[in-house]
Amino acid sequence: MEHNQTQEQLQNSTLILVLGILSIIGCCCYGILGIILGVVTLVLAKKATAIYMANPEMYTGFQNVKIGRILAIIGLVLSAIYLAINIYFYVVVGVEGIEQMQKDLLEQLQQNQ
Repeated sequence: MEHNQTQEQLQNSTLILVLGILSIIGCCCYGILGIILGVVTLVLAKKATAIYMANPEMYTGFQNVKIGRILAIIGLVLSAIYLAINIYFYVVVGVEGIEQMQKDLLEQLQQNQ
C-alpha cells in the first residue's frame, strides 16, 4: 500500500532561520540584542526539533531549523564575547576615558581631512 501523505512546513522554521541570522547581526548592539535573539531562536528550535522528531515524514523545513540553530549559537557566542569586552572596557577605562578617546579620534580625523 502506498502512502500519499502530504508534508507540511514545520512551524516557525523560516522564523528560526531569520532569527538565527539576526542574532549574529545583533551582536553589534553591545551584544545584548544578539543574546536575546539567540536565546529565543534556540528555544523555538528546540520546540520545532521535538515536533519534527515525533513525526519526521510529516514535515519539511527541518534544514532551516538546523541552520537557524547553528547561527543562533554563533550569534550567542559572538554576542557574549562582545558584551564581555564592552563590560571590561567600561570597567577598566571608564566612561570618561571612552569619551576622551572619542574626542581624540575625532580630532585626528579632522586633522587628516
